[in-house]
This record gives sequence, structure tokens and C-alpha cells, in this order.
Amino acid sequence: MKILTLEADDDCDYALFGLVSSTRDYTLAWHLNRSLRLRLIRQPDFILNLVQQGALAFSYYLHTGETLALRLLRNRAAAPSPLTKPFLAPDIREYDYLLHVQGGTDELTGTELLDRLTALPVVQYASEFAPTELKYRENLIF
Repeated sequence: MKILTLEADDDCDYALFGLVSSTRDYTLAWHLNRSLRLRLIRQPDFILNLVQQGALAFSYYLHTGETLALRLLRNRAAAPSPLTKPFLAPDIREYDYLLHVQGGTDELTGTELLDRLTALPVVQYASEFAPTELKYRENLIF
């Protein structure tokens, strides 16, 4: 049987931040809304269907503006899973949340956003990643 593979050419026109926080997702979203003047709204869970292993569900918050799309995703699957790595981005599994920033103004990109994230009392640590260096970056295509 011939196997076809899809090779997605991802432009990676977004910034990706990893957040370490022991708080619940709605508490983190509230703090982000308040400090960054956003309106992150809870969306239906993001479902990642893995062909042989099954589906994984991740909590998902979205803020959209004229030029900005900001997504807050939990990195660990919400429901128990038989997988050994039930993560959205298994490469960076030590991070609890992922912040996906697409477009936006100068104040919500790069080091300015990273400084504002680390200043939050509910965030223990934050870091920016180059999406092209992640092995499982196709999980983050929206």
C-alpha cells in the first residue's frame, strides 16, 4: 500500500510563548485580560485528533482584534489520556500554557510582551520560542 504524507509549508508568521503557571486556565486568562487589556474568551476545547492514538482536548481562549489574534492554550490535555505524552507541544512539555500571538502591535510582540508576562503574579516563568525549531509545530497551525 502506498503511503502519502502531507508536507505543510508553515510560514510561522506568529510568536510563541511558553508560560509556567500553577493556576487554572480561567484565572490566567483573567490576569492576562486585566494586565494586557485583552478580551480572551473561552472557546470550545481545541481537539487534536491523532490517527492511531485518539483525540486529545486542550482548553482554549481566544482574543481577536483588527490586526491581532492571540490564543491561550493549555499544553497538557484536559482529560486523562493513555498516551505517555498528552501534550500539545511535547517538545516543551515543561511549560503549562502556550501563548500564540499572530499579528499585533509593537507592544504585544517580543521582549515587551515577555517582560509583561513575567511581571504577572501568577506566572512563575515565561519564555519565547522560535516556532520553526519545534518538532511538533504542525500541532500549532490554526
